[in-house]
Amino acid sequence: MKAFRIWTLGALVALVFGMGTGSAYGDDGAALYKAKCAACHGADGKGETAIGKANKMLDLGSVDVQKLSDTDLTTMIANGKNKMPAYGKSLKPEQIKDLVTFIRTLKK
Repeated sequence: MKAFRIWTLGALVALVFGMGTGSAYGDDGAALYKAKCAACHGADGKGETAIGKANKMLDLGSVDVQKLSDTDLTTMIANGKNKMPAYGKSLKPEQIKDLVTFIRTLKK
């Protein structure tokens, strides 16, 4: 019985400290980008992947993309655009914000 209580307490501690406000990808927009975006947009955001080239994706670090407002980028990620799928139902608003913040780091 004592071993069960110790195991239960340990499991609860692990749950409490393992749970956070972040996603399964952590609070890191770079990790989320790598998991959700890089396959099409490329690790560097240039869109030089097979899918990116086929769909003529803009370089995310380009002036054309970087001049878009955070609201515009958030809307594109949430609702999708052209062949880009919508992520508004699968990502939390904070995660989308983290992605927008990461996209800003790709600025030339």
